[in-house]
Amino acid sequence: MKLIGIEEHFLTEEVCGAWKASGLEAKDPSIAFNSGVIKRRLFDIADERLALMDESGLDMQVLSLTSPALHGLGPASVGMAQRINDGIAEVAARYPSRFQALATLPVSMPDEAANELERCIKSLGFKGALLCSGGAEHLDSPGYFPILSCAETLNAPVLIHPGAPDIAVRNAYYSGFSPEVNTAFATYGLGWHYDAGIQFIRLVLSGTFDRLPALQMILGHWGELILFYAERLAAMDRVANLKLPLASYLRENLYVTASGMFFSHFLDRAVAIVGTERILFSTDYPFQYRTGNEARQFLETCHLSENDKAAFAHGNWMRLTRDRSTAN
Repeated sequence: MKLIGIEEHFLTEEVCGAWKASGLEAKDPSIAFNSGVIKRRLFDIADERLALMDESGLDMQVLSLTSPALHGLGPASVGMAQRINDGIAEVAARYPSRFQALATLPVSMPDEAANELERCIKSLGFKGALLCSGGAEHLDSPGYFPILSCAETLNAPVLIHPGAPDIAVRNAYYSGFSPEVNTAFATYGLGWHYDAGIQFIRLVLSGTFDRLPALQMILGHWGELILFYAERLAAMDRVANLKLPLASYLRENLYVTASGMFFSHFLDRAVAIVGTERILFSTDYPFQYRTGNEARQFLETCHLSENDKAAFAHGNWMRLTRDRSTAN
């Protein structure tokens, strides 16, 4: 059974240099996680990556630039995004059975970002785009609307990847301990995931999906916590003044992926909320990589039917991204 991981990351020296030169490296504590063996694996788009894909049982990776991507890098990010996307397109063309890609976008330049997304989908054959949570600006702000509108027009899904919460949020909620604990608490311990999930809920509450009803978003880590509070979120229906009940947006505008969290009870919860047709597989390479055949073992031992296993492994992704290069 073909197994496609849709949240699998890379990094380049140019991006590392831009993070440092812009001062972002000093502001975003999560950038420091891209070091040692993780950094080596992020940089490698061939030999070691392919070997570890084979070891884990993953047939294909959908490549995306790791957080914070090009958020906050200004006008210089336009040319950088084009170079990154062209480079990844070359990799995907060299290994067409092993790699696909999500577009890297110069998000601080919304119109240029929309143009780049269109180029990536129509000319480069990319399957969607990645946006990061975190920072002072939310994804429902007007600056992101051209990107989201373009994504809907192109039928291109958008993965909301966790990013470090704004410094004010980190100071208010994730401080008071040692620097190491503060950083962990604000990022992979909890803060990343709350922030990413909140971005999707803000898109719902702002009416973005009422304006862009065909827009499809993806959340990693089994929905970045929001699926576990679906019943409480639904209580906002009486005040939200939306076209649909909030639960409908979870089932009509959201896909969720595993991100290497191979827990059967999380899978069960995702299926209960969004359905078997909206679950996607991923390993969150290289951050969640574990040796052995664990990825395929999780697929083989989960208690989905054979048809639903195939949908989870590859079918839902292929259906979601079908004919994207011919969108108009």
